[in-house]
Amino acid sequence: MGQPVVHFEIIGGEPDALRDYYAGLFGWTFDTGDAVSPNVSQPGKYHFATGAGINGGVGGGEGFEPRVLFYVAVPDVETALRTAESLGGKRLLGPEPATGDFTVGRFADPEGNVVGVAGPSA
Repeated sequence: MGQPVVHFEIIGGEPDALRDYYAGLFGWTFDTGDAVSPNVSQPGKYHFATGAGINGGVGGGEGFEPRVLFYVAVPDVETALRTAESLGGKRLLGPEPATGDFTVGRFADPEGNVVGVAGPSA
């Protein structure tokens, strides 16, 4: 077995808005925290995600370039992509493949971060 994913970061110029977006999309909540370095996030703007399944955080602030890539398990990829779009995101891929046991999709959040969703095929 390879090394597991144990942390993720979603960084952007408007971290408060990004936290609202992911709370609406996946039902995540956030605990106040801080990044280990001001090079990761503006002090006071990094919050740890709870209910995400693995450790992660959302932060950034003025002058931080958007960056992220991870996959989130969802019960229905198409529904997740539609919800992402309805909240201001843009579908980039999927659901695909159209057949088989496993389906993936990708979307860009309102700041352009690319995020994947994965789940069973319909």
